[in-house]
Amino acid sequence: MSYHMTPDEFRTQGKRMIDWIADYMGSVGDYPVLSQVDPGWVQSQLPASAPLQGDPFDDVMEDVERIVMPGITHWQSPNFFAYFPANVSGPSILGDLLSSGLGVQGMIWATSPACTEVETRMLDWLVDMMGLPDSFLSTGRGGGVIQDTASSAALTALIAARERATGLTTNREGATGNLVVYTSTHTHSSLEKAVRVAGIGDAQLRAIEVDENYAMLPDAFEAQIAIDRSAGLIPIMVTGTIGTTSSNAMDPLRTIGEIAAREGIWFHVDAAMSGTAMVCPEFRHLIDGVEYADSYCFNPHKWMFTNFDCSAFFVRDRETLISSLSVLPEYLRNKATESGAVIDYRDWHIPLGRRFRALKLWFVIRHYGIEGLQHHVREHVAWARSFADRVVMHPDFELSAPLPLNLVCFRHTAGDAMNQHILDSVNGSGEMYLTHTKLDGNTVLRMSIGGTNTTELAVNQAWDRIVAVTDHAAV
Repeated sequence: MSYHMTPDEFRTQGKRMIDWIADYMGSVGDYPVLSQVDPGWVQSQLPASAPLQGDPFDDVMEDVERIVMPGITHWQSPNFFAYFPANVSGPSILGDLLSSGLGVQGMIWATSPACTEVETRMLDWLVDMMGLPDSFLSTGRGGGVIQDTASSAALTALIAARERATGLTTNREGATGNLVVYTSTHTHSSLEKAVRVAGIGDAQLRAIEVDENYAMLPDAFEAQIAIDRSAGLIPIMVTGTIGTTSSNAMDPLRTIGEIAAREGIWFHVDAAMSGTAMVCPEFRHLIDGVEYADSYCFNPHKWMFTNFDCSAFFVRDRETLISSLSVLPEYLRNKATESGAVIDYRDWHIPLGRRFRALKLWFVIRHYGIEGLQHHVREHVAWARSFADRVVMHPDFELSAPLPLNLVCFRHTAGDAMNQHILDSVNGSGEMYLTHTKLDGNTVLRMSIGGTNTTELAVNQAWDRIVAVTDHAAV
């Protein structure tokens, strides 16, 4: 007796699932964007114990509709403008499905050569597509790997920076208390978590002041290095951000990189969302100086229409990274690895195991082509600029930060209470979803434009809804 789903059963239910997803993709704009359920509601609909006997697949899908869908915030809605894009697309879903079907465990080259070699080629493609330095190519001393998130990329970079600065001693003896890491006050919180995980500690993290555009001040960075060195501390890494989460601020990479190079500090560049824009040559001035980077990451799973998780992480010197992370037990030894002719990506990140994530990236790039990706990025940036123009022209609104790409930071001039009212009203209606941040102590609304299903009409309607809320409040 077998409880497995047969190939024929899988074929039948799989076709139904594709139809279900296609129907969802076509109607996602009809759902309330933000889930309307109360905390605990979804759990209350689920049995306290697992079934002793299996349920028919039809019953499972009925419960998806009844229980799961009310608890979904629809990131793929054309009216989702919160946080950042977390896009999917048809080719990416199909690539992900193929990866799941193959069930590859690609921890080393020998466990599936295609898993490794497609990934290597995809990361090399990205270097060329995005105008990144040739030093990141696998054909030289560098190379790229797919991490799960930019947070993992930052942690991996920090470990490599730590080991380079200490001569690979902390792997044997443990981290010391005299290592220092630098970010700006607007760098993503993942760097704060990374210093904890890497055993460096919050007290050794320096948050450098920013300028009026919320970008790191290089002079303040350089001054802090001098202070730390005089105290007997060892600076090991600085992170420059291309598109901070709060305001999409752009750190001055060239100046930071020059300082890092003089001081022998690992320079990591986080371009998590905004990095996708580099597919368009006209935006590459934003990464001027990236050639100084020891490591660089951006997330195709944000703005490049590729399902989560897919974070592209590049290093200039892969040997430093591998030396920091490689542990080779006997059961993983094999002729291909010992020949030195292959890449074993288990040495490029924290986990040993890894999925065939390069398939979905390959499918996306081949479906859209460079021209298709450029087209949609340019559309989103143009719509963001049009939205910003409306903000500027309205007497009661103002921009709160520069607009380099697709994130508009703006606020009503009446103050925080009004901006919170706008946020609560538009989100509570279910018609759209915005998030906020704090800039210079003020509540600021964030309009993130970059979804696969976002349209110019949806952007225009979003502005009309925002204005309608303020007009009603004024009455």
